[in-house]
Amino acid sequence: MDTLSAAVLLFLIMDPIGNLPIFLGLLRPLAPRRRLFVLARELVIALGVLFGVLLTGQAVLSALQLRQESISIAGGIVLFLIGVKMIFPPPEGMFGEIPDGEPLIVPMAVPLIAGPSTMAALLLLANQSPERTIDWSIALFAAWLATAAILFSGTWLYRLLGPRALSAMERLMGMILVALSVQMVLDGVAAYLAVAAA
Repeated sequence: MDTLSAAVLLFLIMDPIGNLPIFLGLLRPLAPRRRLFVLARELVIALGVLFGVLLTGQAVLSALQLRQESISIAGGIVLFLIGVKMIFPPPEGMFGEIPDGEPLIVPMAVPLIAGPSTMAALLLLANQSPERTIDWSIALFAAWLATAAILFSGTWLYRLLGPRALSAMERLMGMILVALSVQMVLDGVAAYLAVAAA
C-alpha cells in the first residue's frame, strides 16, 4: 500500500462527514470561540494518540507475539463492522449515548477521531512495513488534516449539503470501507495459506 492509499484509508475510517452531526451537537452549547478551541484541542489529542499507536504499536504486537496475518484479518473484520454501521447506522448513533457537558478526550478525540478501527489500521500498517514509519506518519497527518478541515467547516458544510446529502456520503464511504476491509481479510488469509504451505 502506498502513502496516498494509506491516507485515504485512514480518512475513510476517521469518517469526519459521518461524525459531523455528532460534533455539531456536542459543540452547540458552547460559545462560538470556545467551540473552535475545544475542537482544536480534541483534534490535537486525537493526533497524539494516533501517533502514539503508530510508533509503539509494533513493539506491542511483538511483545504479544501476534503474526501479521492475524492483524490483517482482525483489522479487516473491525473495518467491516464499522463500514456496515456506516451503511446501516443504528438509531442510537455509531457510538451510542454521548455524555453531557464540554467534551474532553471522550467522545470527540477518542473514539470519534482516534477510534479502535483507526488504531487497528495503524497497527496493521506498522506491522506490514515497519521500515516505512515516515510514510505512515505522512499518511496519518494528511488524513488528520483533511478531517480537521471538514470538522472546522462543519457548520457551513451542514448548511450547504444538508443532512440527506451527508447521510448519502457517509453510506458511500461505508461501502468503500467494506470493500477495503474484505481485501484486508483476503490478503491476510492468502498470506496465512502461503506460510502454512511453505
